[in-house]
Amino acid sequence: MAEKMIEMKNVSYEYKSFGDESIHLAIENINITVNKGEHLVILGHNGSGKSTLAKMMNGLLLPTSGDVYVNGMNTKDEKHTWNIREIAGMVFQNPDNQIVATIVEEDVAFGPENQGIPPLEIRERVDEALKIVEMTKYKNHAPHLLSGGQKQRIAIAGILAMRPECIILDEPTAMLDPIGRREIINTIKKLNKKENKTIIHITHYMDEAVEADRILVMEEGKIVMEGTPREIFSQVEKVKNIGLDVPQVTELAFELNKEGFNVPVNILTVEELVDAL
Repeated sequence: MAEKMIEMKNVSYEYKSFGDESIHLAIENINITVNKGEHLVILGHNGSGKSTLAKMMNGLLLPTSGDVYVNGMNTKDEKHTWNIREIAGMVFQNPDNQIVATIVEEDVAFGPENQGIPPLEIRERVDEALKIVEMTKYKNHAPHLLSGGQKQRIAIAGILAMRPECIILDEPTAMLDPIGRREIINTIKKLNKKENKTIIHITHYMDEAVEADRILVMEEGKIVMEGTPREIFSQVEKVKNIGLDVPQVTELAFELNKEGFNVPVNILTVEELVDAL
């Protein structure tokens, strides 16, 4: 039986809006289990509750009701807060908000230094993390001179150096160009498949979700769809009704099917479409 990495039980989150003090429900009665080693993608348009959910997964936000467990530890229990943050590392949308040092390798060392790791081990961890994200040759560079994709890879290396079991990425490609996006998606795949990290990837780019083991689709603080990429994206009209797109190649297969061509509607890649045609 699969081991649980994160478990959410009947979780809701309320916040007061600035100014009028009215209460809004950002997350409503959500139940989720994320297994160790899983690559989970959470989709939803802006305001659907994705980022709020992500921040509850490592204790940055505490649920108004219900419980969140990380490796069996309740995020509401203050004595576990540090351990939870070590187990579940978080990468945000804007890498500039996560980069603190003026030299790349010093930035990657920042987390382990705060963990009280001995200097020799920090050196090993920094070298290993930079190698995983393929940024070793930039270790003596100034982060502000790097591209967006390179900065984001440095931010990921900074989390990796702290040796988390789980990495939560909150729209990590939102501010990147297509090349930077591809760099980050390749890094995420590598972390999951080669480094055996549990990946929770929040995005609104459909093509980034194709590689996932499982997809959750959120709308108005609730999970409205759940399944494999094939199961989710083959429901083209349902996904579009939520206000999201499907991968371009899936939509093309869907349109061809409507025109009478015998093409499967659960196609996810260009190669699959070519084979089907």
